[in-house]
Amino acid sequence: MEKPAVLKASTPGSHPVIRAVWLAAFVLLLAAVALMALRAFSYPLVALIAAGWFVAGLVAYLIRHARFLGTLARGERALRAGDLAAARAIVAPLVDRYPTFPPVQRLAGLILYPSGDPLSAATMLEGAARSMRDRDLVVTLVAAYAALNKAGDARRAATLRPDDADVRLAVGWAELVALGGDRARGALLAASLPADSPARAAMAATLQAIAAAHRHDAQAVRARLRDAEDRYVLLAADERAFLGYLGGVALRELGALDAARATFTLAMETAPDTIGEALARRERAHLPLGSDSPSFSSDQPSAD
Repeated sequence: MEKPAVLKASTPGSHPVIRAVWLAAFVLLLAAVALMALRAFSYPLVALIAAGWFVAGLVAYLIRHARFLGTLARGERALRAGDLAAARAIVAPLVDRYPTFPPVQRLAGLILYPSGDPLSAATMLEGAARSMRDRDLVVTLVAAYAALNKAGDARRAATLRPDDADVRLAVGWAELVALGGDRARGALLAASLPADSPARAAMAATLQAIAAAHRHDAQAVRARLRDAEDRYVLLAADERAFLGYLGGVALRELGALDAARATFTLAMETAPDTIGEALARRERAHLPLGSDSPSFSSDQPSAD
């Protein structure tokens, strides 16, 4: 049996009933004007009813819009608290009803990326970026393209905020790891990346390890991965998992396949259902069969 059509609000605050009330108020207003032109004594009453209906519709609209904004705020708070499951549960109904509304697209993208779905995140954030270009949106969009191995798209998105520290980190990742990345530019970026927080310092060190792996400098890879590990105690589990993914990439590029496989596995176990786990799983699945390169000694750093 065919399902009946479902009326949906066209904006977060509107509703078919609200629109019907406003339409009725407009019709009554026209009627009041006509009665006034005819010098009928009833026109003030009709005009008053029209005004009352309009005000009632406006109040209902504002209440619904306030609820919408409250839901967005709750989703944002859950995201900031690192509770991705709660954030997804809060925002999912909004995505179902308002999939093209920029604030909804933005928040959905910010939730989808750390949850391990960079493709959906990039789609949502690209839509939101047409009218919103705040820092979190741009950083996450660049990172999503880096995760998707799309260096060109990451480069393009980075032009929205080229001087932002975290945008530069994400671009460095894209250039060093993604398909079509400019490895030489990535190495230059890695050497000058910000290290003003434990997370940034650890990511900069890990990207420098990848650049060193491209040069086949095993000693530098070991040193930079140890530098990153020294900061792990200050990082959340999802950050450690992501850095584990990058560390595994550095080891893979060096030819240390067994070490890379172990590092990817540990990253997956560190923070399930996160972007770090998803990327580590993907890279581990694509590792060629084989053992560590003889040039990489057994004292390479662990990912503990």
